[in-house]
Amino acid sequence: MREVNNDLSHRGEQDLIIDVKSLEEENKRLKEQLSGYSIIFERSLDAIVIFNKEGRFVEVNEAACQLFEMEKKELIGQPFTLFLELVPPDILAFQQSMLHKFGSFSDELLLKLMNGKIKHIEFSMKKDAFSQFDLAIMRDISSRKALERERIINEFLFKDVFNRAVDSIIIFDEFGRFIDVNPAFCASLNLEKAKLLNLSFQQFVAQECKDDFVQLLTELKEKGTAKGELSFVRFDGTVKMFELTMTSNVYSGFYMAIMRDVTEKKNMEIKLQKSEERFRAMFEQAHEAILIWNDYGHIVNANPAASRTFELPLNLLVRRNLLDFIDHNDEKVCHVFQQFRKTGEIRDELTFHMPNGEDKQLEFTMKQGVIDGYHLAIFRNVTERRKMEKELQESEQKFRSIFDHSMNGIVLWGDEYRILDVNPIACEIFQATKQQLLNKPFVNWVPEKEQKLFYKLIKQCEQLGNAYAEMTIVTKEGEQKIIEISLKKDIIPNVGMMMLRDITEKKELEWQLRKSDTLNVVGELAAGIAHEIRNPMTALKGFIQLLQGSISEDYSMYFNVIMSELKRIESIITEFLVLAKPQAVQYQQNDVCKIMKDTIDLISAQAMMHNVQIIADFEEHIPFIYCEPNQLKQVFINILKNAIEVMPKGGEVHVRIQNIDLHFIRISVTDQGCGIPQDKIKKLGEPFYTTKERGTGLGLMVSYKIIEEHQGRINVESEVGVGTTFHITLPIERVEKEG
Repeated sequence: MREVNNDLSHRGEQDLIIDVKSLEEENKRLKEQLSGYSIIFERSLDAIVIFNKEGRFVEVNEAACQLFEMEKKELIGQPFTLFLELVPPDILAFQQSMLHKFGSFSDELLLKLMNGKIKHIEFSMKKDAFSQFDLAIMRDISSRKALERERIINEFLFKDVFNRAVDSIIIFDEFGRFIDVNPAFCASLNLEKAKLLNLSFQQFVAQECKDDFVQLLTELKEKGTAKGELSFVRFDGTVKMFELTMTSNVYSGFYMAIMRDVTEKKNMEIKLQKSEERFRAMFEQAHEAILIWNDYGHIVNANPAASRTFELPLNLLVRRNLLDFIDHNDEKVCHVFQQFRKTGEIRDELTFHMPNGEDKQLEFTMKQGVIDGYHLAIFRNVTERRKMEKELQESEQKFRSIFDHSMNGIVLWGDEYRILDVNPIACEIFQATKQQLLNKPFVNWVPEKEQKLFYKLIKQCEQLGNAYAEMTIVTKEGEQKIIEISLKKDIIPNVGMMMLRDITEKKELEWQLRKSDTLNVVGELAAGIAHEIRNPMTALKGFIQLLQGSISEDYSMYFNVIMSELKRIESIITEFLVLAKPQAVQYQQNDVCKIMKDTIDLISAQAMMHNVQIIADFEEHIPFIYCEPNQLKQVFINILKNAIEVMPKGGEVHVRIQNIDLHFIRISVTDQGCGIPQDKIKKLGEPFYTTKERGTGLGLMVSYKIIEEHQGRINVESEVGVGTTFHITLPIERVEKEG
């Protein structure tokens, strides 16, 4: 039994020894494993943090200290939420719920460190990784996030630039096929993007540019970049020219081309080239002298015309200075160049001194900096023109002097005989200003009754080139004038000339002369008749008076008739004697109103017999005048008798006496007769002219002569069917004539 127990005890010891050894080995293994874990924990590149249930740091590795930029002893015991200030509460609550729900959770967070730095981390947490402790592994991804942001921004900017760029941008592969194109390229080719992405460069490159495109692709692959120019033919047949720059491997291994449409630029260059060629041709062949010169006046280029104008060969002219040809001290020269420097251009005229001693008047236009910074001057020789202009001006001045100072009126007329110019005498004839006459048809001044004659005159001028006539015109004031008119056609092309001479006074003098001659003849005739008739009349009158006493009363009526007629003959003889020779008249101051009243009283009986009423209207304070009362009474009787006789059915005769001014009075006699036509008024007072059936015309002729001897005048106004007014104007004081 003891042996059995001993065996059991011995076996137990052996088992115990084995268990101890196993435990020691296990402990050793665990220590080695813990040492490995400790090495991994400390040397891990990721931050490893162990939290307690309150979320405080229990253990951290070196990477965690670097991540939080704190010492381990400072970090231990700190709550993790201290660094989660930037994390929104709802996000934090969501992450905690996910951790509790699944036991582990991975995400990203923003940490705000104690020193104020902000870090973006990627983390993975496991709940209850070590009994009551949670494990978190963290990695700083701030740099990666910054790169991602930069990449996103760059991609966004690239896309924005790509889409907004004015230049065409194309992404293409090594075979030239389009991978992506921007809107500018679509617009250039007038195609939609969807269609372009199925096409390639080769389908648009012009045939003459195919080899250039192949060479550009080769250069692009060898050097990574290439530049050139290509012509694209659009589907509608139009050609576009592009400048392009190609770059390799800029976008997922593809190539990029930036293309600028230079079609207009190239066309402008072509036009500019042609323009330069045309300018060169114009420069060489121009008739005007052209000089190109610098700021100092040195001539750098000149055309052949300049060589002829400045009297120098071209090779010598381009060595000269422009200022050599002008007078530096001349005031106008200084002013011209001052204005040129101020405004940059000028147009003027100066005298230039040629090397051969000749002076030329040159008209010029100058402009600053128009050809590569040089100045341009174009000259035209106006010497001969200025000489001709001076001669023409002198000739025009002579013509204008003759035109303005001519003693006759001169009218220049154009189309439709409209007045183009008039001289002062013509203005006087028309009683109008030059402005009132210009551009008016001449016929406007011709009375209607004279227009037939005027058109006949025009027709004659058109046929023969000139015409002459005497005709009446109406002035601006309504006055009629008699003028001599002479027409000359086309003194210069489309301009005719009309010479006018006012002969109204001449015609009046001729009429007065004829009237005077008639009066002289009448006077001589009257004197003879009066002398021859008066002697037998005296005898007849005496014997009849002797016979009258011896004749019975039955025949007394016949004697009365004979005596009345003899008195009438004696009255006519007396009027003849008034015409025959001047009477010795004594002029004294008399009251003209009293003379008129006496006359009205004398003739009132005759007026009543004709049913005529004489109405007198005398102003107050009519002054006495120097006159011969009997002669004035004779005038008043003649005029009043005429007024009564022209109203066979009766009417009114108005007699008015009034002051005109301090020197004259006026006696007006107005009847209501049939009136006198205008063309007959002028003949009143002529010998033997009368408007009455039994009149002799001597009464008015004598009246006109008496008033004329009283230094007065008679004016007649009449309107047919209305009546006639005789105005007698007499001076208050008589002026004695010398001799």
